[in-house]
Amino acid sequence: MAFLFVICTAMNLKEQIQAKASEFFAEVKAIREHLHQHPELSYQEHETMAFVSEQLSKFGIEHKVGVADTGVVGLIKADHHTGDEDCIALRADLDALPILEKNEVAYCSQNEGVMHACGHDVHTSVLLGAAKIIQEFRNNLQQPVKLVFQPGEEQNPGGASLMIKAGVLENPKVERMYGLHVFPEMEVGKLGFRGGLYMASSDEIHVTISGKGGHGAQPHKTVDSILVGAEVVTSLQKIVSRSCDPTLPCVLTFGHFEALGATNIIPAEVKIKGTFRTMDETWRAKALEMIKFQIENIAETHGAKAEVFISHGYPFLKNDERLTEDLKVKARKLLGEENVAELPIRMTSEDFAFYSQEVPTSFYRLGVRNEEKGIIHGVHTANFDIDPHALEVGMQMMAAICFDI
Repeated sequence: MAFLFVICTAMNLKEQIQAKASEFFAEVKAIREHLHQHPELSYQEHETMAFVSEQLSKFGIEHKVGVADTGVVGLIKADHHTGDEDCIALRADLDALPILEKNEVAYCSQNEGVMHACGHDVHTSVLLGAAKIIQEFRNNLQQPVKLVFQPGEEQNPGGASLMIKAGVLENPKVERMYGLHVFPEMEVGKLGFRGGLYMASSDEIHVTISGKGGHGAQPHKTVDSILVGAEVVTSLQKIVSRSCDPTLPCVLTFGHFEALGATNIIPAEVKIKGTFRTMDETWRAKALEMIKFQIENIAETHGAKAEVFISHGYPFLKNDERLTEDLKVKARKLLGEENVAELPIRMTSEDFAFYSQEVPTSFYRLGVRNEEKGIIHGVHTANFDIDPHALEVGMQMMAAICFDI
């Protein structure tokens, strides 16, 4: 009889998770709107940390605050867990962006010039909602579940790296880890997955070229910093086109070129900023050395001086194939085959990649788009928003990760 009860419980758990996600939807929507109204920049998430702690306390979930300064780590255990088991980890990020919001909604940012334009308010709300569901069904857990609310995803060195240094993958030891990200290119109600290589590493390149300024009519009396800078920008593309294996994704982009001269003034200094992204750590290190050497060499050839600072960012993100396939199976059970999509490789980056270098991980996408409602804007824009139904979908999936459904 006991054996039959366990089978029935397992058979009904999917429906129970879905029912709880529906029941908690209004509460989680309110949580998301509160977070959206009170965004905080990277490594400044003190009020957000306190709010997350308050919610976890309401749910009866043990947790620590102040991890890596503004992070929160919770732990959900079943009554039968001894405390020695390895655990599953679920991650959300807390920080917002320095963007002035243009949405005209009741929950618009109240912190002028700061906005949750990348959906981290959604990620945190989904994880809180999932945590409440997991807590209700905790005695069905085969392993404890660690809840990781992480600061500073948007800014180097990446809050994930700081959380790892603070010991988030230990005590209890994390066996595998999962995270999600909003995806405004995908309709609400859908989830997207990709096993293997998924997102690129990301490094920032900051260059100052110092020449000799002068009159534009007398270039022979100057060391033209603009000319040197232009050669730097064009020449460096050869590293990507001729030194990189053409089968390896690689991008070098310069988005800032500052030369404060005039029509007849050659400035003494040029500032250039760019990003280098790829999906191989050996090539990443080699390419950055080549970039620095080439910039300095070009400047020296022209009689100028180049200062090169490389801000090392996030590694590439590789999803564990088996974990990701298991997620897709669960997603199909929850949402149906038609609502589970295969994602392409993308050259954007995510500091969740630090976790993927340490333990098996899977990082997936949550559709938030609704064209009928005009919810069509991309992340990192002043009009980004979501269809709130995405919260319910996100809760279901993140909770289901932890159970055998």
